[in-house]
Parts: sequence; C-alpha cells; structure tokens
Amino acid sequence: LPETSTVANILFHTVYDMSTQQFRPSVFDVVAAVDAMRKYGLAVPTFLAEGTHMFTLILSVAPSSPLECYILAANHRLEELAVAISPYLLLITLSELTDETAMRIGPVYLRRLFFLHMGRIEALKRILLTPPGSHPTNAECGFFEQRSLKNAWALAVSSLTWEVKHGA
Repeated sequence: LPETSTVANILFHTVYDMSTQQFRPSVFDVVAAVDAMRKYGLAVPTFLAEGTHMFTLILSVAPSSPLECYILAANHRLEELAVAISPYLLLITLSELTDETAMRIGPVYLRRLFFLHMGRIEALKRILLTPPGSHPTNAECGFFEQRSLKNAWALAVSSLTWEVKHGA
C-alpha cells in the first residue's frame, strides 16, 4: 500500500468498525484515511455515518482542527458531520480564510460557514437588544435611574454590536 502505516491502520479499523481513538491519529492522517477510502472503493458516507467510530474519531480531532474537519465533511458532502463540527468553526475568523481554503471548502459549504457566523452575530444582537426589565420604583431606584440604566445599556449594546460587526 502507498499509504503510511497510520493511515492503513485507520482504514483497517474503519472497515471492521473498530475505534482508533487509542492511537490518537493526527487530523492529517484521518483526512488521508478518508481520502484513501474513496480510492479503494469504500463508501465514505457509510463508514462516516453518525454513530460510527470514524464519525466519532473525526469529532474528537475537530476541536483542535475544525477547519480541516469541515473541509473533509464538505468534500465528501457529509451533512451530519459538518453540522456536528460547526460549533468548533465559531472560533475561526472568516477574514483569515485564504482563497485556497475557500476553494477546498467549496461554494455550498462556504456559504453555510458564512451564514453560521452571520447567524451568531444576529443572535447576539437579539439577545443584547432587549434591555433589562423595569421594576417598581423605590427610594434607591426611581424612574430616572431606570431610564439612565436603559440608556447606558443601549449605548453599550450599540458599541458592542459595532465592534462585532466591524471586527474591532
């Protein structure tokens, strides 16, 4: 076999539905093993279906290499895997994506990645735009104090959403 022993080991374990977690393979070996599966006629979607050892292996390396794992899922159109990896993609700064990386991801999954990030910003805005609730006035906190707090809240939220939107 032209593959390294680590890649071959992952392939054999995958075919027999055995875990390779104990070997702690690198993300690059995992990606090479999945690419080799296609070369050897193994049905990638079958061996990487949710609940398989290979699916679990990829998720175990996703926190340290989310983009590589997402590219793997995108290249093989593995929807469930891409969704499972997506929380780790929130740590990526989209402006750091190179043209080469964008090409490797492909248009469909690149669009999903951008919408994931835009959705996160919109969710943050929705959460923050709701000012703190009012309470009955008392000696320490009357109408004007509550109004002052709401104005301060609005100013802080607008500043924060400006920074999030413009990457400051």
